[in-house]
Formats: sequence, C-alpha cells, structure tokens
Amino acid sequence: MSSYDNKKTSPAFSPVDSQGPAQIPVLSFDDFTFTYKAQIEPTLYDIRLSVRRGEKILILGPSGSGKSTLVHCINGLIPHAFSGKREGSLSLLGKETGSLGIFDISKKVGTVLQDTDGQFVGLSAGEDIAFAAENDCIPTGEIHRRVIEAARLVRIEDHLGKAPQDLSGGQKQRVSIAGVLIDAVEILLFDEPLANLDPAAGQEAIELIDTLHRETGKTVIIVEHRLEDALHRPVDRIVVIAEGRIIADLPPAELLAKDVLRKTGIREPLYLSALRYAGIEIRPEMQPESVQTIQFDRQRLGNWADSLPVPAPEEHRPALLEVRDLDFYYPRDLEKRPVLEGVSFTLAKGECVSLVGKNGVGKSTLAKLICGFNQPVSGSIRFGGQDLTGLSIKERAERIGYVMQNPNQMISHSLIFDEAALGLRARGIDEQEIRERVGEVFSICGLYSFRNWPVSALSFGQKKRLTIASILVMGVSLLILDEPTAGQDHRHYSDIMEFLQKLNREQGLSFLLVTHDMHLMLEYTHRALVLAGGKLLASGLPAEILTDDSLVEAASLKRTSLYDLALRAEITDPRAFVRHFINYEDSRRKASPL
Repeated sequence: MSSYDNKKTSPAFSPVDSQGPAQIPVLSFDDFTFTYKAQIEPTLYDIRLSVRRGEKILILGPSGSGKSTLVHCINGLIPHAFSGKREGSLSLLGKETGSLGIFDISKKVGTVLQDTDGQFVGLSAGEDIAFAAENDCIPTGEIHRRVIEAARLVRIEDHLGKAPQDLSGGQKQRVSIAGVLIDAVEILLFDEPLANLDPAAGQEAIELIDTLHRETGKTVIIVEHRLEDALHRPVDRIVVIAEGRIIADLPPAELLAKDVLRKTGIREPLYLSALRYAGIEIRPEMQPESVQTIQFDRQRLGNWADSLPVPAPEEHRPALLEVRDLDFYYPRDLEKRPVLEGVSFTLAKGECVSLVGKNGVGKSTLAKLICGFNQPVSGSIRFGGQDLTGLSIKERAERIGYVMQNPNQMISHSLIFDEAALGLRARGIDEQEIRERVGEVFSICGLYSFRNWPVSALSFGQKKRLTIASILVMGVSLLILDEPTAGQDHRHYSDIMEFLQKLNREQGLSFLLVTHDMHLMLEYTHRALVLAGGKLLASGLPAEILTDDSLVEAASLKRTSLYDLALRAEITDPRAFVRHFINYEDSRRKASPL
C-alpha cells in the first residue's frame, strides 16, 4: 500500500502563485515565428498573443494547424526537446523563454498531456503526484502535505494508494493535474483534455478545470477542437489557429456568431447548426455560448422542424457478424470477474454501427474478441455464417480490419508510405498497384502531401489517419475502428467518414465504431450498441439512445444538445426532431459528395 493512502493533513497547501506585477502578461507572443530544424517552411507564423493572469482561454484549431507546436513553445519543449529556428519574442512572466531552461519553465507552466498514460512515473497515484517535489528534495513531511492538498483540489484523495493502471481515464487525468499543481505553477496548460475520455468523464473534466480556475485563480489554457464539449463551462476568450496563424481571438459569443469555425473545419455546436438551417441568424447578443442560454425565435425553429422530411425506414440486410451469449473474463483474474456477460447482437452487411459506453466497460475487449486477439470464455462469433472459433488472427484479418485506439501500437515502419504499404507487400501485390491504392487512400485521409515523410514527424491525429489508411488499403469486409476520432478535427474525420461511407455504399463495407464521440455516433452510424457493466443495455437508433436519460446516465453518455434545443422550443416530439435533423444533415452531405 502506498504511504500516501489515507494520510490526513491540514489544508495549508495553496497552489496560487501571486508573484509578479499584475499588469505583466503571464504569457506573451510578439511576432513569433517558428520553423522546425527539418523543415523549410515555418509551422507558426507571426503569432501575436497576450495572456493575462487569471484568464481562461480556449485554443482551437484543426489537425496540423500548429496547436501542438504552440503548446510546445509554451511549456518549453521548444527549443529544449524540438530544435528549430525562432523569430520574434516569447516571454513568460516578463522573461524571454529563450533565456530560461526547461526546468525553470516547468515551475511556471504545468502541462497535462493528451495521453495521460505517457505522463505517469510512479507506482501509485500518490507517488506520481509527489514526483516533482521529490526531485526538488523537499522534506518528506512537506511532500505529504502537498500531495494531499493537490489531491483534494482535484478530488482524487481517496485513490492515492491505487496503481495508475487501476484508475479510470478521468481519474488518471485528475492525478496528472495534481502532479502539476504540487509545484504551484502559474499556468495550467491542458493539451486535448477530452481526447481519451467518455462523454460523462469529459464533462466532469471541464467542470474540474473550471472549478480549479475559480478556486485557485490560476491562468488556464485549454487546447481542444471539440468546441461544444469544451464550452460546457465558460471561457474568457477563444483563440483560433489555422495553418500556423492566429485567425481569430474573440469572446465566445462573438466567435460563434461568425463563420470562422466552418471555414476552419471546426465543428460548431449542433444546436447552432440547427438554428442556422432554420434561417435564424446567430448574433452575439443572443448568448450563443450554450444551448441553455441562447435566445432564439422558437416559432421559426418549430416551423422548420415541421418541414423536415420523415426518414425512410431502414431496409432489411443479411447478417454479416453474429455475436451470441458472449462471456469473457481475463485468465489471470483469479476471481473471474466478468468483463462481458451474455453479450448478443447482429451487425448486418453494409451496416455502420457504433459501440458506446464509459471507459473500461469492455468495448475494446469486445472488439478484440471479434478479431481473435482474445478468446471468449463462452458464446460464439460467426462471420458471414461461418464460426470464427477455429480461425487464426491472420485468417480473420483477411475479412476484419482493426484500427487500434493508440496509433503508436500499430506503427512498425519509419516511413509513412512504407507503413501503409506493409500489408499489401506482405500479400505480394505489384508495387505499381500498391502506389495507386496507397495514394488514393492517402488523398482521402489527408496524408498525400506527407507520403514521403518519416512517421516521427506526424502529430497524434495524423498517425491515427495513417493507421486507418493502412487497413483501408487491404479491402476487408468489416472495419472495426477503436476511437477513430481521437485527436481528429471535424474536417479530417468527416473526410475519412465520407470516404468510408462511399465504400459502404459502393462495396458494401461494414463498420463497427468504438467511440466516445456523440457527434460521430449521431451523424454516421445507423445503430448504436450500448454497453454498461459488461452487459448490452440497448441496441437502437443513435437519436433514440441520446435522448433517453436513463441510458445516457447508465452508460456515461452525453445527451445531445439538439434534444435540449427542441425542449426549449417546445417542439411536440423532441426525439423525432433529433432523428429528422440527422436525416436532413445526411441528405445535405449526399447532395455535396467529396
């Protein structure tokens, strides 16, 4: 048991660092340009950004826009870990960062990474939180006091004795936050905090960040592209970056009233899309930051809703994947605690199905059982009428493609093209055909211009697209994607999904999407499977699932803002409104194909 488990101490730890004149910005970019050593063109151009003490700022941008580079400049990884040429000025609390070491910067800027697993160094949550203080040779008693106080701030004090791998995604994030709070940093920098969390845990994360901001007075910078989720709690400003330049720096109400988001490829909140489709102009004075605060013409929205066509019923399709009475527990678990119990469902040929539920509920385990990575304790899996029990992983891979959640676990080549061509070359496909097939998929996945780059130069989101491309070139019948939108902006995942839908329509390719992205679930899947407690709670239309409060709560999902908008407009059948809206958007996409 960890020495931090159940320790009690006085709440003397104060994370607020008030040193320095209030008028000096805590962070200031002035005509700042940065070019990586291995590149000719800059990644950041003429950045001008001033952050005042105590501000809460959201930085948005599509994949490859320069968000990650901006983060690395703020936390000192540039130039200390990633070398290159910098021009202009970047100051932290009035001091040029070029004159500061990365250790000095880390005492002022605490970074919570997108991948929290990559931030753990301790054997327990308490030890991990204490790491920075131990490095500073702080006395043991003082370390204990700081650990407990930081843990209390993020409400993780009851889990200090647990190993990091035994924590949920949200709990891991809280430990990471506490680990930077222990140093009394001035700036809390959150890099894609929602990327690996289920919808309910994502809401809790945004609420926690907001609470820390209000209670500690720290400067908070959130880098994210899931705008509607990030605005679950208010921010002071939204900074939009695209192609390495800041193209907007505005209060949320002003930004949401403009068309910057759509031009940049960032998904605007769904309730705003519905209002725009209804012909309602969005203005700052309407308070558009939230579906609960926005003022709108209810009658006009209602009239538009009445005009929406009723979706045609789904046609019957033959079964492709049949899962029956599936049970599973891990062999090393002496208590034989079930991960999955009696799971049964059918996925039809040409169907696109989402698999949803909270972190750790067994979604990825179910996907691995289908692919043969694990074997069920009982139950059966049939594909195309054939029992898969006797088939090897390689044999299943000729029919079922699997794209893992973490792209780094799939990539084995140093060059992007070679990674995508790996499976085709193993099958002895002609090199000319390989180039044509890889090139076509790269064009759709937004990777064609990077085809000759090293994999190490890609961002997390770009690596994700590479792993998807590597499977798509193989011509499988069923593609299972584990969190396909993690690290992806709306434009890129829309491009990928539109391509997958084209394969769905023209070749009958089927999909099972393991996802936390409620937008993706609504927009691109015919049906949703809901897992909770290792059991299949529901199988139905996504619009029905996300308007059922009992299912939303049981499976840690997030009720769609379209439903809340319909309730506020007093639309007679709010569930039907959601279904009809999704059908309307699907018709618009089909009318404007890629």
